[in-house]
Amino acid sequence: MYIIDGIAYAGEQQPELSVCGVRPLKDYRLWVRFNTGEARVYDFKPLLDCEGFAPLKNIEVFNSVYLDYGMTVWNDGDIDIAPEELYKNGVAVDRADIA
Repeated sequence: MYIIDGIAYAGEQQPELSVCGVRPLKDYRLWVRFNTGEARVYDFKPLLDCEGFAPLKNIEVFNSVYLDYGMTVWNDGDIDIAPEELYKNGVAVDRADIA
């Protein structure tokens, strides 16, 4: 159990998840490293038809990904994706897998 702002929560408090490394890969995929030390590859293709992510269909825009305060962002922060989404739906990899 842990308490935040006077509210008791069951279980162990999990550290806030953030991205500490990101690299665009072929075929609209991202290699992402998290503050947990884990790395995952996230397939962005299913999201490209969503209106908010449509600008990323342009491969130059997609490849311009960068980090801003632990978030993966594009277009000066106009487009972002939560670290939790990248972690939950990414495929775990080790460093040799992305060579």
